[in-house]
Amino acid sequence: MTEDPPPPAPVPVDRRLLEVLVCPLTKEPLVYDREAGELISRKAGLAYPIRDGIPIMLPEEARPLEPG
Repeated sequence: MTEDPPPPAPVPVDRRLLEVLVCPLTKEPLVYDREAGELISRKAGLAYPIRDGIPIMLPEEARPLEPG
């Protein structure tokens, strides 16, 4: 049996970009989750993905956060 390869390391996101990005729905600041490779909007309850170092700021691409 072969083991699955480890997931690729997240691509870093430019800190200056993170400072200016806001949730497109709430206009509130986002929290960067480096491990998950996502930008979190707690107020909207969404996690926006980061793909190849590019934040995907489309609500239809975001995943809903689990309550709690």
